[in-house]
Amino acid sequence: MRIGIGLPNQVRNVRPRVVPAWAERAEKVGFLSLATVGRNAYPGVADTVALSAAAAVTSRVELISGILLAPAWPSILLAKELAGIDGVSGGRLTAGLGVGSVREDDFIADGYGPRGRGARFDRDLETFRSVWHGEPVGGGPNPAVPEGTRQVPLLFGGAAPAALNRMARWGEGYIGGSLPVSSVRPSFDAARDAWQRAGREGEPRLVALVYFALGDSDAGKRNVHDYYIAKGEQTAALVTGTLCDSTEKLEQALSSFADIGATDIIFNTGTDDIDDIERLADVVL
Repeated sequence: MRIGIGLPNQVRNVRPRVVPAWAERAEKVGFLSLATVGRNAYPGVADTVALSAAAAVTSRVELISGILLAPAWPSILLAKELAGIDGVSGGRLTAGLGVGSVREDDFIADGYGPRGRGARFDRDLETFRSVWHGEPVGGGPNPAVPEGTRQVPLLFGGAAPAALNRMARWGEGYIGGSLPVSSVRPSFDAARDAWQRAGREGEPRLVALVYFALGDSDAGKRNVHDYYIAKGEQTAALVTGTLCDSTEKLEQALSSFADIGATDIIFNTGTDDIDDIERLADVVL
């Protein structure tokens, strides 16, 4: 199982300069991936900015957006941003995408509200492919991306049948929610079923997300609860309850998600305490 770590880009009032330092140190100690958590209406660093910063200071680690709220963006602009991050990193970006919840505050651009976001996302995926193939955009003669831009690999989240169908058609795999393993297991099973129904070969990549905070557990729990409270107290409490703040909980998370077939596990941070990188590595690497 590949083990990654989340960037602190969506810790409330994160110190932005810690993001590239975090990325550099995480790669140095041996994590295989760096991931973002995305919410627009929150005092953090945007996914694309955090991933760009990480791309500039690393050379090996995979970069993953987990999960970027794609329908909140104009599709051509997002395609160009993702292609640029992928190019700067030397082809190390995997874009985790989803339609998001119905929180209207995350849809901050005029004309990109939550209504019809699923259908808009389906159109966006077609646009991404066209842009990355180098087709002209905006009615002019020029493409939006440099020649030779690759098709960025995609992962998808969400439990709705439409989300799973997108994963099976467009993606390399599925990202589970930051939930207990008992809640993620059905989603992983559904992703495998959708993959097989679509006639895809092999198995989908299955990515588990787990929160951790080892230096200051209380601060980590407060931050995670604060981030998810927009979805209601029940969801906030459920996610906060999964946070790993001890060696035993980390080892249990590794074992439990391996048992349900996770190919990757990403430990998302509850704080921007950069020393938590080594604390985590000492246990899980």
